[in-house]
Amino acid sequence: MHIKVKRGWEMPERLATPESIFLNRRALLGGSLGMAAASLAGGPALAAMPGEGTGAVKTADLYPAKQNPAYILDRPVTPERYSADYNNFYEYGTNKTVTPGSNALKVQPWTIKIDGLVERPFEIGFEDLVRKMALEERLYRHRCVEAWSMAVPWTGFPLAALVALAKPTGDARYIQMQTFLDKAMAPGQRAFFYPWPYTEGLTLAEANNELAFMVTGVYGKPLLNQFGAPLRLAVPWKYGFKSVKSINRITFTAERPKTFWEGLQASEYGFWANVNPAVPHPRWSQASERVLGTDERVPTLIYNGYGAQVADLYKGLEKERLFA
Repeated sequence: MHIKVKRGWEMPERLATPESIFLNRRALLGGSLGMAAASLAGGPALAAMPGEGTGAVKTADLYPAKQNPAYILDRPVTPERYSADYNNFYEYGTNKTVTPGSNALKVQPWTIKIDGLVERPFEIGFEDLVRKMALEERLYRHRCVEAWSMAVPWTGFPLAALVALAKPTGDARYIQMQTFLDKAMAPGQRAFFYPWPYTEGLTLAEANNELAFMVTGVYGKPLLNQFGAPLRLAVPWKYGFKSVKSINRITFTAERPKTFWEGLQASEYGFWANVNPAVPHPRWSQASERVLGTDERVPTLIYNGYGAQVADLYKGLEKERLFA
């Protein structure tokens, strides 16, 4: 007899995105594609949705993607009206309401550079990359280092698939990801005291973990600008600042990369940044988190509830500062 043991972060199927919503989105996207075609033929232009990247329509036919039932939650998905209006995106401001500013982000065209310790460095257009991958939806927790959280239906593909495409050499130990650098498009990058461009990194073992996810969409549609369009990272067992946004360069290295927040304040924002309720931030507790949309205060879980999938990554690294 097969007995299924539910993992701590799973939620009942009844709390997942209803099928009717996805079907309605599909119909709406189909209509939008028709309007886009009409505009190319001289008809009315398709208006951009608030926060939606200018290249979103080129991949809109890929959404909504099929949900992967292996990645579900223990709580309802955070309504988009909350999660889409509460974002950290320092390129467009230091407050949480970055949507108006992020409308300046131009994601068409968008090219990703793959370099460093790979068999052959190359550049690839975002659309070409996405169409090489099998997209799926995953329901993930997102835990910010600021002690708030949300539950998000990300669409994308495993980071491991991108690693395989890049073909790193045997000397590669880390993967470094950077966002764009364009002070005209992103006024926040004019702040000289920040080490732009935003840079993050993982070990190659972390990058190949099943949970590491390259995000191209959210809520059944292409990624909105304020979420980090057109391509961002999601590593749900780590604090949110590790999930770099608007990626345009991926470099494989032998040395551990110096990350954005680590360069600013390493004592508060380390390289590993794994979630642990027992290790406080120097200025606040991490024992609990405020859930967006409900403002409910709930206990934080070790590795944000994903310990079964990632704890083995850190065996033998106990002397490292894994949780800050």
